[in-house]
Amino acid sequence: MLWWYTSWERYTGQDVDYYLFDKDTADSRSLISPKPVDRPGPIDNSDILVNGIDTEGNDLELRRPLQERCDYILAPQPVWEKLFYWYKGGPALPRNLISQGDFNKQYNVEVFPLCLKLIDSRDNRQLIIRLSKKKHGILEDSLKTLEKAALQMDQDILLEVQEDGFWPSCFSMDSTGNELALVPVDPSRSSVTIEGSPSLSNGHSTSYGGSFNPRSTLSSIFADTEDGYDISKTVTKADRGGFAGLQNLGNTCFMNSAIQCLVHTPPIVEYFLQDYSNEINEQNPLGLHGELAVAFGELLRKLWSSGRTSIAPRAFKGKLGRFAPQFSGFNQHDSQELLAFLLDGLHEDLNRVKQKPYFEIKDSDGRPDEEVADECWRHHKARNDSIIVDVCQGQYKSTLVCPVCNKISITFDPFMYLSLPLPSTVTRTMTVTVFYSDGSVLPMPYTVTVLQHGCCKDLSMALGTACCLSSDESLLLAEVYDHQICHYFDSPLEPLSSIKDEEHLVAYRFPKKWEELTRLEICHRYLEKCSSDNLEGRQRKLFLTPLVTYLENPQTGTDIDLAVYRVLSPLKRKTYFGSAKINGGLENGSFSEANDESTNCLATHNGLGYQLLQNGKLEETSSGELNFQLCISNGRGFSCWPLSKNSPIKSGQLVHVMLDWTNKEQELYDSSYLKDLPKVHKVELTAKKTRQEAVSLFSCLDAFLKEEPLGPDDMWYCPSCKEHRQATKKLDLWRLPDVLVFHLKRFSYSRYLKNKLDTFVNFPIHNLDLSKYVRSKDPFGQSHVYELYAISNHYGGLGGGHYTAYAKLIEENSWYHFDDARVSSVSEADIKSSAAYVLFYQRVKVEPNAGLVKPSQDQVNP
Repeated sequence: MLWWYTSWERYTGQDVDYYLFDKDTADSRSLISPKPVDRPGPIDNSDILVNGIDTEGNDLELRRPLQERCDYILAPQPVWEKLFYWYKGGPALPRNLISQGDFNKQYNVEVFPLCLKLIDSRDNRQLIIRLSKKKHGILEDSLKTLEKAALQMDQDILLEVQEDGFWPSCFSMDSTGNELALVPVDPSRSSVTIEGSPSLSNGHSTSYGGSFNPRSTLSSIFADTEDGYDISKTVTKADRGGFAGLQNLGNTCFMNSAIQCLVHTPPIVEYFLQDYSNEINEQNPLGLHGELAVAFGELLRKLWSSGRTSIAPRAFKGKLGRFAPQFSGFNQHDSQELLAFLLDGLHEDLNRVKQKPYFEIKDSDGRPDEEVADECWRHHKARNDSIIVDVCQGQYKSTLVCPVCNKISITFDPFMYLSLPLPSTVTRTMTVTVFYSDGSVLPMPYTVTVLQHGCCKDLSMALGTACCLSSDESLLLAEVYDHQICHYFDSPLEPLSSIKDEEHLVAYRFPKKWEELTRLEICHRYLEKCSSDNLEGRQRKLFLTPLVTYLENPQTGTDIDLAVYRVLSPLKRKTYFGSAKINGGLENGSFSEANDESTNCLATHNGLGYQLLQNGKLEETSSGELNFQLCISNGRGFSCWPLSKNSPIKSGQLVHVMLDWTNKEQELYDSSYLKDLPKVHKVELTAKKTRQEAVSLFSCLDAFLKEEPLGPDDMWYCPSCKEHRQATKKLDLWRLPDVLVFHLKRFSYSRYLKNKLDTFVNFPIHNLDLSKYVRSKDPFGQSHVYELYAISNHYGGLGGGHYTAYAKLIEENSWYHFDDARVSSVSEADIKSSAAYVLFYQRVKVEPNAGLVKPSQDQVNP
């Protein structure tokens, strides 16, 4: 199916990567046409199956590792029926379209139905069943779906039969009238997953003997929320609490890492170990009626009271999946994304504001920053008031400036964490070959540095500086593919992110007002060699880099012939006639001050009848045919007709011609300057990847706070201009929270590229002083110095990485490594690595009446 679906995508034009260009630029890039693809044959699903094929197709098991790909190749029944009608084949793999989540609903094809194993307690007989998560279960509450019951893939279910006695009426009966009870059993586990950590197994234990007590299991069906904990009671930390690991439920290391960082955040720990029942907001439509907060609180209490016994966070994962459906399956996710959703969900569940007031947003209008900031913070706190806001939320100042009218807009917004770009992701180097449209200088490649998320205007400005562009000139950027110009970057706001590193870019130097002139685009062709003397089978093929020049009121083919001669002049080989150097008036690649003898000489070699005048212009001197074999083209290269000397030329915005190279042109011109355009960015392939130069956390923060233009997709509506403008934006830190979270943006995603940066970021462990970054004048004298207490790490690449966490037990002043269920001590010197992904800092308290920062124990240099 994978192979067939890929073929079908290409056949129908659905495979975006197969085509080189965006739909919105199809007209400008229509020079390139994709190769035709054959119609795919019958559908073949055998490559995504495990256990063969049956006639019904309902009990077929899919290969687990193909889940992400199968998410979109398996379709609901009506789609399958259409595909089967057109292509035949099979077998059919019917899947349901289900909704996931209670509040933020998402609709997905249920690729893998819930697979459960039923074990009969009487004789240990086993039965594998597969059913939708949306079916109603018959556990404790028959009104709950299997999704809400937090059952996991491959979980074992014990089937109990009570012949003498009484079971609750919610249980069903078998055909003999015996009461049945279904009891979930902890899933069997294998030793390793693709992440290198314990996970669910496709295998199962075959014996449930003496040590298994079904009665005790029945009371813990929903153990994570119904295990005897009372949230209205205060829980005391165990003498050796905070050492428990979290079991991996199947690609849940990202969740375990984020949770361990949060449950080792001192203010969060103190809050959830106390009575927080009065702060649960059951009416908030943006929350989960308190269920997420209760599930997290119970999980935190168990982690701090279970010693070193690992915990399986199944109930918590089920609640999280209902609040954020994207985390409901078993795919690998991002620990920072989960952290953002979790903090937001906890805030909404614990929001002390039951009725949110409405405030009209006011512009600063020249008011003092302190006044505007305090007003915005009061409005925010009037609508959002929870332990998460108290501890984790700060405020930054955002300044927008309109590039047209210089209108300044200042706002103050809250933040939960700071996503810092790595300096290597802020900029990129791009190589562009610059051509002179007047044929005055040889083409030259230039490498410039521009903003990663800049636009073509930024690239043009950098190139103009590099090539010493004069004030009366401008640059026309274009992309070359297959020896043709496939796209002109006419819009200065076109994002640079759309340009891939392996593409080839050129820039043509034009007079400032080139839009008023007729643009002439010249592509090159040659007649392919043939071993036989039969010329009929020979074809003309494109080669070399296209040249672009301009025409002033073209009338006939002679004007085009003259323009072609002029733009080819820098490529002429050094040929002498007597004492005159025939180089089109060019010396060392540029026009020189020639004497009367050389400027009056005729370039008549091989029929080129043009005279170079004193004013630098070329004048025709012969009355023969055109000096080049030229054809007018429709721009696509499919239709061409020969150009003669008297062929009328209609002035227009763009004229396409084909220049057919013969032996004459090969002798006169050095075509090597038009070959082998450099790529935008060449990635050096070395035998061993070298470690990138380390950067500091402060340089990342500087990059985050640096002024930069908004992207073309993020335009700002200027209230003065009454139009959307690409304004410049500047951020400043205004109010810092007690717990400050830094997210290092190691992952970059674009339409063409996914990448992870393993740059080592040198971050302080002690005394992170952010005083110089805070713009407000704090009347309470709060400290801006922070201590590191937790790190979420990511190892590996994009597809098969692994998350762990480092956390510090403040009372012991010691660090521990949390790798799913495994917990081990680690020295402070070893917690810095290139795997650091999310950093957690806590404000250092100020000594009473001293105004000095209390030093940390065993302080070491950062």
